Amino acid sequence: MTSDGRREKNPYYDGPRSDHFDGVRFFNPHGVEPLGLAALLRWQWWEKRARWPDAYPSPSAGAKPAARVEGGDLRVTMIGHASLLIQAHGLNILTDPVFSTRASPLSFAGPKRHNPPGVRLDDLPKIDLALVTHNHYDHLDIASLKAIVAAHHPQIITPLGNDVIIRKAIPNARIITTDWGDETDFGPFTIHTEPCHHWSARGTRDRRMALWAAFVISTPSGSIYHIGDTGFHDGINYRAAADKHGGFRLAILPIGAYEPRWFMKGQHQNPAEAVDGMRLARAQYAVGHHWGTFQLTNEAVEAPLEALSEALDAAGVERERFRPLRPGESVDIPLK
Repeated sequence: MTSDGRREKNPYYDGPRSDHFDGVRFFNPHGVEPLGLAALLRWQWWEKRARWPDAYPSPSAGAKPAARVEGGDLRVTMIGHASLLIQAHGLNILTDPVFSTRASPLSFAGPKRHNPPGVRLDDLPKIDLALVTHNHYDHLDIASLKAIVAAHHPQIITPLGNDVIIRKAIPNARIITTDWGDETDFGPFTIHTEPCHHWSARGTRDRRMALWAAFVISTPSGSIYHIGDTGFHDGINYRAAADKHGGFRLAILPIGAYEPRWFMKGQHQNPAEAVDGMRLARAQYAVGHHWGTFQLTNEAVEAPLEALSEALDAAGVERERFRPLRPGESVDIPLK
């Protein structure tokens, strides 16, 4: 209910209640929802942020990916933050495309890029499919999607409610809207929409009114587990994904934006938790993203790299199996 007694209305989605939707808001089953305004103000006023350099350039910036990667080869190229190009079996998939200078509704304020996109918009190969995991501005950027739809007209797959946001700005976008547990066939692939522990908001009055999700891309040469943002949630979703899909050739996992832990733990995993998630999901290889482009939280720009290396060594996992990519950097994932 609102403060004046009116029933809240969800502007994005009107559907039946479920184990993760109460009729107005989505939620994390048996999970922890984001802290409120008082905690946010405490973080902003009293916590100290590490100072990032004004520019954190990548040695691989300006990459020009191949037009296609055929057969069972699997290549992942980092564009920046959670935007990655996945290429396999002749298809090109783009995740959470953000090419704008700021991850913000404003052009003059909000988190600003510390490096340009590793691949320029004009240098993208033909994009067949775009996956949008949730509606935070560092993952759903209307300006970027508008440019990609104009140039490539890809199929877009996104969880419940996000379609309304996209279609309002891009009426001709081809969108498939999915719920947790849904499957979408796309060429030789099947895209599974799976749970992750996060939240959503575009403003101050729509918190958790659009769904968030992870995606599993089942291919003829192994499955890819892509998570845009998640809290570790005691490993519950990782175990469930492994049980359902039988392990993964590759997991693409967030490793940044995790400090201070008292505020971020429920929604953003840290590198040690990402390593635990890789192991629980039974992933042969992992790629780390969500670090080094936008300063969203308190840790230093290279802190995720250091913490990831320490966690891999402590777990006895070879560092080459979990690569934290810089913008423009590509990695070819072996097929075992």
